[in-house]
Order: sequence, then structure tokens, then C-alpha cells
Amino acid sequence: MSTGGAVAPTLSHDRSWRHFVRHFLEMVVAMIVGMAVLGTIIRLILLPLLGFSYAELADLTELRALVMATNMVIGMSLWMRHRGHGWASVWEMAAAMYLPFIVLFVPFWAGLLSGRAVVSLGHLLML
Repeated sequence: MSTGGAVAPTLSHDRSWRHFVRHFLEMVVAMIVGMAVLGTIIRLILLPLLGFSYAELADLTELRALVMATNMVIGMSLWMRHRGHGWASVWEMAAAMYLPFIVLFVPFWAGLLSGRAVVSLGHLLML
């Protein structure tokens, strides 16, 4: 029976797809855990020690975005190393976390994006 040129999914393709989805979900969870745990430490310990409030950090879009990306990178890097990924893969993931924010800083500085848009779009682009 002809499928019109379409290739039927194979068992290997199915496993590859499931592996991708599982890895993606693991990374999202690691990202959220990194943001939650490290963000809490920053809010409750680091900012008060430095004499800053969270509201002051929230007003500094670039710093806020880079701190958030760092929290995510730390969480995901720990998980990736735990799962046996090499350093090249970890660095690639880290670049994918920082690059969207860095690219979005240009239109932010030009007044074309709000700070909230930078943070929201940065998260969307990194996924």
C-alpha cells in the first residue's frame, strides 16, 4: 500500500521522539528547580546581604535576566552532568539560555521592548 511518499514511523523513530520529550521535560524541571532554589537563596540571603531589595533587582532588567539565566543554567548543568552529558553539551545548553536575553537587550536599549517583554520573550526563545 502506498503512503504517498510518507515514511511510516519506525520503532527507532518512536524511541528517539520519546527520548527527546523526556529529556526536554527533565530540562524544564531542572530549569524550574534552579530558578526556585537559587532564586530563593538570592531573595532571602544574597540581596539583603548586599543591601538590595528584590524590587530593586526587578527594575534592573539586564541583571535580572542574567541572574535568572544563571539560576537556570546551574540547575540544568547539574542535571546534565548527573545524566552523563559532556561539557560540550553543557556549554551549548548554557549558550542557549543566555543568548536569547543578550539578543533581546538590543531592542530593549532602543526602547522597542519593555523589561517584562525581554524576560518573557527570553524564556520563550530559550525553549
